[in-house]
Amino acid sequence: MGGRAIIAGAGALPGLLAAAGPALIVRFEGAQGGTEGADLVARFEHLGALFHGLKARGVSELCLAGAMRRVHFAREGVDAVTQALLPRLAHAMGQGDDALLRLVVGIFEDQGFVIRGAQDLRPDLVARAGVLAGQCGDGADSARARAVLAALGPLDVGQAAVAAGGQIIGIETLQGTDAVLRFVADSAPGSGGVLVKRAKPGQDLRVDMPAIGPDTVALCAKAGLSGIELQAGHVLMLDPVAVVAACRTHAINLWAVP
Repeated sequence: MGGRAIIAGAGALPGLLAAAGPALIVRFEGAQGGTEGADLVARFEHLGALFHGLKARGVSELCLAGAMRRVHFAREGVDAVTQALLPRLAHAMGQGDDALLRLVVGIFEDQGFVIRGAQDLRPDLVARAGVLAGQCGDGADSARARAVLAALGPLDVGQAAVAAGGQIIGIETLQGTDAVLRFVADSAPGSGGVLVKRAKPGQDLRVDMPAIGPDTVALCAKAGLSGIELQAGHVLMLDPVAVVAACRTHAINLWAVP
């Protein structure tokens, strides 16, 4: 069996996955997270060199982990492999994140790599069904947020919504969950609402599984929310012990439902 590599972006997830066993850490120049601690530094313009480098090191499995913003290619110096992929990449970049991620997965799979999800390496990070801290919160607010996410999911908008008093007061977009929580803190402080985090319909959880961490809990508290609802089996908790501890510290209820 071949080796494994983690294509690492920003955040805690790459480090948590590296703890699961030996893995080559790959980081891209100019991407979030920087290149510190990388075993292999890649460039978006040199995908051919990346494929060659991975294969030369005996890598057969890849896991994409951590936040990575969209980048602009420097047209000068693009290698032949990347040049051939540019039309497909340009088309996907004009669509939602799901379309771009599907293409990225397809490109790696075309090269013979097997894509593994974070949940394959660290199943202990996946939220299980039930009450995880405190108690279940307001059913009406969480139901309202779930309904809105279900309606927006096919449009590839986001993975989180905040509801309070039966009204939607925040919806995640490209800026991410932290941004919507800061918006709620500014626009509807002390609402006592609920953050609902769920995967979009058809989302490829191998490369884009929703996640929360202790910082998410702290932002919920700052926004005056009372609870967080996760989709069981579809959301990662980046350090479950720390997430639960943060919920208890901030008196935030945490639960997961199908």
